Amino acid sequence: MALATLTARIGEKGKASFDTFCSNVGLNTSTAINIFVKAVLRENRIPFEITQTIAPFFSEANMAYVKKSVQELKAGPFVK
Repeated sequence: MALATLTARIGEKGKASFDTFCSNVGLNTSTAINIFVKAVLRENRIPFEITQTIAPFFSEANMAYVKKSVQELKAGPFVK
């Protein structure tokens, strides 16, 4: 089987972190990428869920804070 080269651009910190992760689990970077490619081809999809994060303002924690603040405003002795 002939081999081909795949080139991808990634930030230096991301590459270093990925290399460290691969090393920690007993792989090299090339093997990890090959595992990903084979999974994509076998499953005919990206082998993990890809989601869009909600804008930080609309996070559950922030919305709870806003609702609590509104309740405090309505209940408290605030100057109008």
